Order: sequence, then C-alpha cells, then structure tokens
Amino acid sequence: MDPPAADPGPAKAEGSGPQGEMDLPVADPGPVRTEGELLQCPYCDSEATHKLAQFLLPGLAAVCVDSTTGDLFRSPSVVAVDLRKEMVDHITQKSETFIADALIESEANQNPENEMPDDPYEIVSIFMDDFSSTKRNIIGHVSGWLLSDSRDDKIDDFVQEMEMTRFWPLERREAIAEVLLKNVDIKTKFHCPEKYENEERLAEHKAQCSFRPVTCPNEGCRAKVSVRCMQDHDAACLFKILQCEQNCEKRLLRRDMDRHCVTVCSMRPMKCPFGCDSSFPETNLGEHCSESLQLHLIKVLQAIHKKCFTADELKDRALQLEKSDDHGKLAKARDARSLTNIVKDLEAKMKSSS
Repeated sequence: MDPPAADPGPAKAEGSGPQGEMDLPVADPGPVRTEGELLQCPYCDSEATHKLAQFLLPGLAAVCVDSTTGDLFRSPSVVAVDLRKEMVDHITQKSETFIADALIESEANQNPENEMPDDPYEIVSIFMDDFSSTKRNIIGHVSGWLLSDSRDDKIDDFVQEMEMTRFWPLERREAIAEVLLKNVDIKTKFHCPEKYENEERLAEHKAQCSFRPVTCPNEGCRAKVSVRCMQDHDAACLFKILQCEQNCEKRLLRRDMDRHCVTVCSMRPMKCPFGCDSSFPETNLGEHCSESLQLHLIKVLQAIHKKCFTADELKDRALQLEKSDDHGKLAKARDARSLTNIVKDLEAKMKSSS
C-alpha cells in the first residue's frame, strides 16, 4: 500500500496546485463579523475542539477502507486525498444547516423522544456516517464486513499510516473541528456566543472570556485548555505533581502514581510474611516483626517440630530462644525462611551447651 501524501501545508485556492491539494478551513483567531457588523468572540472550548479533531482521522480511514475493500486497483491511500476533501465539504455543509434543520425538525415533530442530539461528537458522527454510507462499495455494504475484526484492523492500520506520514496533521483537523463545533453547538456549551459592536469592547471581553485558551501550568504538559475547563483538566492532568496517595513522603507525577503505589511505595500495604493475619504498611514491617516475634516463633517451631510439642511447650521454647538470642537476630528476620534458619542454629547451640 503506497502511503498517502503528507498534507501540503497551507491550502491554496482550489485548482491552483497539483492534484491532491485541497482547501482546508483555517482557524481565524480574529473576530467574526455577523448580524449587522457585530463582532463575535472567536473562542471555543479547546479540549472539545481537540477531541473532535481526533475523531476525524479514524472517520476518514473508515471511508477509505470501506470504499476500496475488494478492489484490486485501488487502495485506501490512493483515494485518501479525494475522499478527505469530499468528506470535509460534506460534513461542513451539513453543519452549516444543522441548527436550521434542527429547529424545523423540532417544530414538525412534537415528540420529545425524537429530539435532535446536542452532543457535537454525536452530531458530527451522524454526518460522517451519512457520508460514509454513500462511498461504500458492494462489499462495504455487507453487514458482516461492517462488524468484522478485519475491517477494524484495516482502519487502525490506515490511521497509523496517516499519522506517520502526517497526511492530515492535527492542527489542520483542529481548524476544521473548530468550524464544525461552532456550527452545531446549539446550546453554546462549547463556544462563546458573545457579540460586540466594536473592537475595543470585544478586546475587553476576550481578556476575561471563560472560553479563552490558556496553557496548562503543570511542567511537561503542553495542553491548551479553555479557562472554564482548567479545573477539570488539572484534576486529571497526568503531569500534575501530587503527594503520594498512600501518604509516604514522596511527591510525584499523577501518571506515575499507580506504579509507585504498587511497586516502591514504603506505605504500600502488605500481609505478614510469617502467615499471621496482620496487614500493615511495608515501612512498618520491622516494628511488626519485633512486636509479634513470639507468635512468629511459635509458627516456625510448629513447622520444624510438627506435632512434637504442646502449645505450652511451644511457648516455653519460644521464650528460651529469645533469651539465648544475644545478638537480636530473631527480631531482624523479615520472612519465614530466614527466621527458620536462625531458630535451627539457636536450637543447635542450645542442644550442644546442655
């Protein structure tokens, strides 16, 4: 399969460049004049735009795969340029009439269960499905193919191919996603609806607009997020430095928290290695071994001598071992094997000296 050509950069007017170039909407950071020369705030939800942009590439991959499945002369990469332009034109045109169509639909249909969706991802998904259905070949229309793992694998492979060749860079997709988002956002949940009569008033608004983009302050995170979403982003940002969830002395990135807590945290919970029912933070193992030494000795003695001693005799033997342990080796043992070896050595010395 020949890889699709990388995106040629800023789009030229249609027909002004070689085949494969296309007019792509470019995000305009300046004000938009609408409704009698009013200036509209250009800001929209940065994370919603990013999410919608990520949604476009697998959508294109699906169209390319479905339209060429079983075709001996065409591959997804061969049709990608043309289908990209057709898809962008289709979903953009559909988005431009979406609000008007939704209002007409709601007036014609009074059943609340049939209300038009207001989720931009769902809306754009409907547009893309509608476009995709017109491009499927005979095999692509077969329901078994649409639900097959083979189709999903081919789509995933082509998405990776397009990402590697930068066929459709994320920043270009974000420019398109911003246009789509503003067109279908009926309830203005994802873009600022404010309009002003002059540049000065608009500039005052933009300086405090809740949709204005800001860069995440956490070192290493390059995300740009709308001010209104920064609190939610910060609460999930993988680059946020946090105190250990298990209250050890460490401070670390959120993305490293799970691994730290499971593998190296001194406060990670552990069960007693000698088989008693206790559980405690790993850092307290030494304290537990000292406090529960006699109980651990009795368990080890039971394993060594089987049923040779009564419970009282086991307690007496444990006390004898503690008294004969001049160097405190018993309390330093951290597992049953090391404690067993120390007990056997002490018993041997006790036997030889008696």
